[in-house]
Amino acid sequence: MGLLLTDDEKMLQESAEGFFTDKAPVSQIRALRDGRDATGFSKQLWAEMAEMGFTSVLVPEAHDGVDMGFMAAGLLAEQMGRNLSASPFLSTSVLAATALKQAGAKHAAKLLPQIANGQTLIALAVDEGGKHNPDSIALTASPSGNGFKLNGNKSMVVDGHKADQIIVAARTDEGLTLFIVPADANGLETERTIMVDSRNAARMVFDDVEVTGEQVLGEVDKGADILNVVLNAGRAVLAAEMLGASAKTFELTNDYLKERKQFGRIIGEFQALQHRMAHLYCEIELARTSVLAALSALDNNPKSAGPFVSMAKAKLGSVAKLAALESVQLHGGMGMTDELDIGLYLKRIRVAQELFGDSAYHIEQIGK
Repeated sequence: MGLLLTDDEKMLQESAEGFFTDKAPVSQIRALRDGRDATGFSKQLWAEMAEMGFTSVLVPEAHDGVDMGFMAAGLLAEQMGRNLSASPFLSTSVLAATALKQAGAKHAAKLLPQIANGQTLIALAVDEGGKHNPDSIALTASPSGNGFKLNGNKSMVVDGHKADQIIVAARTDEGLTLFIVPADANGLETERTIMVDSRNAARMVFDDVEVTGEQVLGEVDKGADILNVVLNAGRAVLAAEMLGASAKTFELTNDYLKERKQFGRIIGEFQALQHRMAHLYCEIELARTSVLAALSALDNNPKSAGPFVSMAKAKLGSVAKLAALESVQLHGGMGMTDELDIGLYLKRIRVAQELFGDSAYHIEQIGK
């Protein structure tokens, strides 16, 4: 993403490109997968990301952050997408940091510095069914004494199995309320689920989990507005990650077409394949523009950025899928093997497509 960037953002982009290529290449996710790593990401990498200031791009300077905004977060995610770098960046540095900033000072003063220095992992528990639909949240928070009791289930909680705290969206009498819950709370059961892309999510069961009024993020019954901003932040950053993955698969495929010979000719000389690659290149550049627009809109006014974010998530959902499938097909039979990295990109893209709403969901949001 080289358009409309400030000098600081260009420096961050260059720094992130070198960092993730060197410290978290595709070989790392392969090693984590093949070794059935219990964490699912490199703790050493996360510590080094904190040293680089990457974990704190959305944390205000008053809370030990660098506060560079959503554009910066997207630039980092793009490079992670190019390298399939696994980390708790989305769950903690984007979703949780945004929630804490939106919810006010009470929890921010304590937890944002811990996010900035990489000490605390926080997951967001929203979805409950097979498809993303925050309007259908059924987990309840019933009044109990001076607090509430949480009852219900959550699914697709990204990094939930390793989180120290969980931000939970619950149904209260007149709306939604967000709570911050310790991961070891009594009555909370967490099951790690390894997804097709070798990343981690979790299923959670809340059985009379007791929380106090002090654990409310924002105000009771008014969590929907905060949640909307948080989800849009996650969607835009996911779109940026898919952009990086799409661009990288295009480059890998383009290089392959210049080398592979068939019938005595380099296959990249065949006009039909050139047309397919030209079409894909144009689609990726259009997608790049939509991501820039979404990240800029979030930086300018996160509460009104919804249409731009839905546009980006919908566009990248279709373009990234196209990029991955074209890459597999144009690599021929080799594209189906685990020997090449193309399949790993395809799997990550398919998960990112679904997370926080697929293309159909976001096209519907734009229509509304």
